[in-house]
Amino acid sequence: MTHTHLLYLHGFRSSPQSTKARTLQALVAARHPQVTWWCPALPPSPRAAMEMVMQGIAQWPRERMAVAGSSLGGFYATWVAEQTGCPAVLLNPAVDPARDLSKHIGEHRQWHNPEESFYFLPEYVDELRALQVLEVTHPERYFAVIAKGDEVLDWREMLARYPGARIKLLPGGDHALSDFDDHSAGILDFLELA
Repeated sequence: MTHTHLLYLHGFRSSPQSTKARTLQALVAARHPQVTWWCPALPPSPRAAMEMVMQGIAQWPRERMAVAGSSLGGFYATWVAEQTGCPAVLLNPAVDPARDLSKHIGEHRQWHNPEESFYFLPEYVDELRALQVLEVTHPERYFAVIAKGDEVLDWREMLARYPGARIKLLPGGDHALSDFDDHSAGILDFLELA
């Protein structure tokens, strides 16, 4: 069955203006113009972010939707996929953001709009812990692009989190997946968009 709805979730300090989000949106618009695309600007509170997402997709047909996410968005995409049963594409997904982001309590500037700042509050760490998926139920529904050269996250942890999933393990690369264009065809193939 082809998918008619695609949700994209950006990472920490990122936004719908990220290169990956804009590239994927443009590809979907050009090749699959009938597909509903949604890349919301996520609030810093993980609980509020997932409440917003679940409200936003409440009317979407579960069997015709898919999700993609990068970094923290990959962590969120895993949670959404487990809640909805939809396939998920994960781009250097965060595995334990409660642990990693506990060191980043405080004010942060957005990557794509440095004039905009937000506060990452201590309670957000517990909210992340509450969203942790310890084991995916259907690994065949997941496709992860993981760069060994990721300077932010450990590729071995990412690989270990998704046993049985389709994995594209890059020998180099970086956290941003600067060579994202090289992987877009495989991502679109996996998503089976209408």
